[in-house]
Amino acid sequence: MIDWLGLAESLITSPWLYAVLIAVSFLDSFLPLIPSEPVVIVAGVYAGTGQTNIGLVIAATTLGAFLGDLLPYTVGRLLGARVLERMPPGSRRRAAHDWFTRELDARGGFILVTTRFIPVGRYLATLSTGLVGYPLRKYMMFVAVATSSWSAYTALTGYLGGVMFQDNTLLGIGVGVGLAFVVTAVIEAVRHIRRRRNVAGRHTAVD
Repeated sequence: MIDWLGLAESLITSPWLYAVLIAVSFLDSFLPLIPSEPVVIVAGVYAGTGQTNIGLVIAATTLGAFLGDLLPYTVGRLLGARVLERMPPGSRRRAAHDWFTRELDARGGFILVTTRFIPVGRYLATLSTGLVGYPLRKYMMFVAVATSSWSAYTALTGYLGGVMFQDNTLLGIGVGVGLAFVVTAVIEAVRHIRRRRNVAGRHTAVD
């Protein structure tokens, strides 16, 4: 297995670093074991010390993630008809399929942007979006927003750590990773609260 973090650190002053960022963010879009966030954070930390370019770090990561998110969507579109044939009307799987289709129609942008920040969620959302036949143009628009915001957030947390601790790169990396965990936890907490409120609202409406 490739040591992506070690590879990135060995290429910090090389233009090949940005190719590594494209590759790791591309693969992480559909392979859960690829550690894209730590690699991007490290690149951001070194940008804070002037050894990489933060703009190129964000651009390369966004490009890789955007192209990567197109792959599971495409697979989902190719398999969508076959999957639907195995979901007879009235079945639980068909009901789940129809529910997700309605959710995407109502708040597709919110789903795609928020799940991009949740490692397992991003894989399920992009594949499922293709399975239900979500329009490609809308998908690409929302994924562009999701991947660029995810890339900027991840790289800039590292950059902030690098700026704050220019004389201690390891501490800067630790701070960057810590900030990433904190922001991700806040996003997940907000998502959980919204979900509980939606459930409570539906129960109130039924009563």
